[in-house]
Amino acid sequence: MSERKTNVMRILEKEKVPYIAHEYPHGKEAVDGVTVAKLMGQNPECVFKTLVTKGAGRDFYVFVVPVDKELDLKKCAACVGEKSVEMIPVKDITKVTGYVRGGCSPLGMKKTFKTVFHITAENISRIIVSAGKIGYQIDLEPGELIRLTGGSCADIIK
Repeated sequence: MSERKTNVMRILEKEKVPYIAHEYPHGKEAVDGVTVAKLMGQNPECVFKTLVTKGAGRDFYVFVVPVDKELDLKKCAACVGEKSVEMIPVKDITKVTGYVRGGCSPLGMKKTFKTVFHITAENISRIIVSAGKIGYQIDLEPGELIRLTGGSCADIIK
């Protein structure tokens, strides 16, 4: 990995959380998570994507799921106590999170949002998520990531 550190990596180092940094080849545009997992030679069940939603009550919520899975918006709404949630428009990702599409990490967003991981995060030894920049991922113990985000786990996929 190059010597480039992202804010996410700095947060982990400040908190003394061990991680492995991964870099994958990329262009200027984001690629889907399954492609990212393949580019890194990783099992898609351990590589998670970060999705941001807005609830009917106007609050934002972060959901973190395996890259090869799809959110169930009804399950998501129920687990955060909302009538409904919907994905935020791509054009709003940077404004809401501080990250660009394809580089959105559950850690280090502009504000702290309620964060929910899919329950499979509790059953794996390592989780890989975006390091906050396209082309960079971090690999760490899921419990540490859940703790640092103040997250919880629930069944949130279809």
